[in-house]
Amino acid sequence: MFLINVVFGSCLLLLPTRFLVNGVEIVKSHPRDNIWHEKTDHHDQLFIVNKDIAPDGFQRSTVLAGRTPQDASFPGPLITGRKGDRFTINVTDLLTDPTMDRSTSIHWHGLFQKTTNYADGVAFVSQCPIATNHSFLYDFGVPDQAGTFWYHSHLSVQYGDGLRGPIVIYDPEDPHQDLYDVDDESTIITIADWFHLTSLQLLAALVVPNADATLINGNGRYVGGPDTPLTVINVEHGKRYRFRLIDMSFDAFHGFSIDNHNLTIIEVDGINTLPHTVNFIEIYPAQRYSFVLNANRPISNYRIRALSNTGVGAHNFTNGVNSAILRYVGAPEEEPQTSQPLSSDVMIFREGDLHPLENPGAPGSPYPGGADLVLNFTLGFDAEMVLFSMNGVVSESPTVPVLLQILSGAHHAQDLLPKGGVHTLPPNKVIEINFFGGDAPAGPHPFHLHGHAFDVVRTSDSSEYNFKNPVRRDTTLVAMKNQATIRFVTDNAGPWFLHCHIDLHLSLGLAVVLAEDTRDTKKDDMIPADWKGLCPIYNSLTPSQLP
Repeated sequence: MFLINVVFGSCLLLLPTRFLVNGVEIVKSHPRDNIWHEKTDHHDQLFIVNKDIAPDGFQRSTVLAGRTPQDASFPGPLITGRKGDRFTINVTDLLTDPTMDRSTSIHWHGLFQKTTNYADGVAFVSQCPIATNHSFLYDFGVPDQAGTFWYHSHLSVQYGDGLRGPIVIYDPEDPHQDLYDVDDESTIITIADWFHLTSLQLLAALVVPNADATLINGNGRYVGGPDTPLTVINVEHGKRYRFRLIDMSFDAFHGFSIDNHNLTIIEVDGINTLPHTVNFIEIYPAQRYSFVLNANRPISNYRIRALSNTGVGAHNFTNGVNSAILRYVGAPEEEPQTSQPLSSDVMIFREGDLHPLENPGAPGSPYPGGADLVLNFTLGFDAEMVLFSMNGVVSESPTVPVLLQILSGAHHAQDLLPKGGVHTLPPNKVIEINFFGGDAPAGPHPFHLHGHAFDVVRTSDSSEYNFKNPVRRDTTLVAMKNQATIRFVTDNAGPWFLHCHIDLHLSLGLAVVLAEDTRDTKKDDMIPADWKGLCPIYNSLTPSQLP
């Protein structure tokens, strides 16, 4: 198998070198020559390590990913490929800090993992965690997907400590390619809320946290902190840029804008959309948008704003908090003096304003309930226990991953653990899910479904249904007391997590598992041997090796 690393339209043929790290065999690649391949196998490495960093000027221990143990960073390294490619990514756990989780798992957010549910990376749903000083090879393809995605830990609340990074799958036949001139590593924008406490400390506190800083591409400032460098994104006057906006937040959502510039949305969560122009994007944890920015303003510096809902920086931009810099080539190296638009000039879009470019239309019949199977989930909250629920059931991690239970012969909901937390779905049927916000506080709740994109036939901010051309995505909002409705087809066998992507809410119970087509789920003899070895290794850990 060729070992390939694709970076923005060119390929680099790599040959592997093998060496040992903490007794684990590692494959590291080195460049040799440039060759273009129509479809490519990508072999990559991610080392998961503890590292002290100070992205906002406050130093703390973190959990980070890097292509070597030494270059681990926040965000983690960019992973790229092309539509139709295959990825083999070896994840090696070298974590040692007992104040945070030392095991790990990696979820490739938004990638469907068709026929490779075992590589979805959800601890106790599709795998046991990777124990420290061990590794696991994630092997999956992206046969029919392109767009903007990301990866993150899917164990407990670990990704809040830093383990998250971008993924871009390029489409050589992108139907929007005539709308922009530049689409490369420099046009990726990540937003994250950042905390000076560890995620386990936040979870133990059982309170809604206020982030200390907003980080844009890994840099930011906190109130009362030093004037750390802000991220600078450079553009050249007269060019059009496809920016890929990824919200990697742990808790907060953000209002995103770039002073004096319009943003034309062309993709949402890996789905091409009809172009829609705004100047403000409200983006929630796990959501992604591609937008085209025309660099046609006077040469200067412009404020990039990502205002958090949790009160970072007293909910303003004083001293550069919640912000970064868009700098035209030729502009002085200084911070912007520009202003955000007046409220009367803000062009805000509703989720229902977006429509798929290709194959619009929800499956099923064009009326509420017009599906083969309708599921209703009501969100709840127990203030005394500080736990969330769905239909009264608090999600808990089973001791045996759901996928392993299915492979061991459990095919019915009543046989699968956790009790009441797994719903079986028949194959090749239209599923309609109605979410009722109920009394669940601290929303809106961004709900993400693994293994699928879905049509949002009723958005949480509307009582109207749209079956003709509803927005299609993988993360949508469920608001308190409101209803949201989605539809999808069960064409991807396996157990798939459906959960709130505010990570503390997930850990406090706001999730279910949809076990799809259990009888056709990947047969045991087709599961990789190293996957089968994860549980015995993890289960052998002593209490001192686990927070």
